[in-house]
Amino acid sequence: MMPAGNGIMSKVRRRRRTGLRQRRSGMETYYNPTDLAKFGEIGKDAPELAKRFFEYYAEVFKEGELTEREKSLIALGVAHAVQCPYCIDAFTRACLEKGSNLGEMTEAVHVAAAIRGGASLVHGVQMRKIAETLSM
Repeated sequence: MMPAGNGIMSKVRRRRRTGLRQRRSGMETYYNPTDLAKFGEIGKDAPELAKRFFEYYAEVFKEGELTEREKSLIALGVAHAVQCPYCIDAFTRACLEKGSNLGEMTEAVHVAAAIRGGASLVHGVQMRKIAETLSM
C-alpha cells in the first residue's frame, strides 16, 4: 500500500489547490487572453500557408448570403462547441460590435450546446448496436 500523500490522487489534489491559489492570486491562466493578439504571428514559419488561410478567413466572414452579424453569431456558437477560449473572446466581441445583443448570443450558445449534446446522444445508437451484437 502506498503511503498517504504519495498517490496519484494526492498529486491531483495538490495540483488543483495550486491552480485554485493561482487563479485567486491573479496569476496567468493556461489561456492568456493577450495571446489572441498574437494570432497573426502563427505564419512566422509558414508564411504562404498563413497568407492563404487569412485570405480565406477574411473572405468567409464578408457579407454574402449571410450578414456579418449572422456569421459572427454562428462563429460564437461554433467557438463554444469546439471550446476555444480565444474564439469565444474574439466572437463575443465581434457579435457585440456588429449589433448582437446578449439574448441572441446566449441563444446561439444554446443552439451549439443542443447540437453538441445531440451528437453525443446519437452515438448511443452505436453503443446500443455494439452491445446488442455482443449480447447475442
